[in-house]
Amino acid sequence: MKQKLGRWLIPVVGGLAFVYLLVPIAYIFAFSFNDAGRTNLEWRGFTWDNWANPCGAPAVCESLANSIQVGVVATVFATALGTCIAIGLVRYRFRFRNLTDVLIILPLATPEVVLGASLLAQFLNLGWELGYGTIVISHVVFCMSFVIVTVRARVSSLDPRLEEAAADLYASPRTTFWKVTFPLLIPGIVAAALLSFAMSFDDFIITNFNSGNYQTFPKFIYVAATRGIPAQANVIGSSMFLLALIVVIIGQVMAHRKRKALEQAQ
Repeated sequence: MKQKLGRWLIPVVGGLAFVYLLVPIAYIFAFSFNDAGRTNLEWRGFTWDNWANPCGAPAVCESLANSIQVGVVATVFATALGTCIAIGLVRYRFRFRNLTDVLIILPLATPEVVLGASLLAQFLNLGWELGYGTIVISHVVFCMSFVIVTVRARVSSLDPRLEEAAADLYASPRTTFWKVTFPLLIPGIVAAALLSFAMSFDDFIITNFNSGNYQTFPKFIYVAATRGIPAQANVIGSSMFLLALIVVIIGQVMAHRKRKALEQAQ
């Protein structure tokens, strides 16, 4: 009896949790077709106009472009710096290495409110004007720890015999890195970059502290939520969800084909 109950309980609970996670996404997708007037709080009828003109709401596309720009720049810097630090932590032994590990984990463990307020105080003490530059710096500080943790796991999993084999074939350290090590690190670096971009694009708390008058997409959504998020913003959110879903499906299909090809080769 207990085995039968457990056999049914886990799928039911898992299914309910999955539905619970999808309800907000379904709401956003449904209200992207709402024939909203000044507010988007009530269903007023079905229309394709919002998808035909996603920039119809004031400042929605401008804030989206700002978030994409900040996310790309922050991702480039965070990925480059984080990858170098991850390689250094795995491959080299130096003084205060344990302290460095603690400093890397701190941004992950620190609440965003505390981190955002601390960065704000630092910028004000330096006399810097809040805006695009302070947002990018804040996001690099915030995202770099995620990059380090992700890439570090990839570096630790590399087989050192591959680099030793390259050295036996008279490859210089630079050639070994670019021809052997770096290609093997690319999956981890790409995963870290995607995670960094997602964290940067989605961030509101740290951005709200350090953005000044510069408006990003999360800030636009927060301000617009009081009168109902514009249907055009729902269109953009739905499009990004569908795009991410397509990317995941393509990745899974490619991985499945690769595994199948390896099995056939064996």
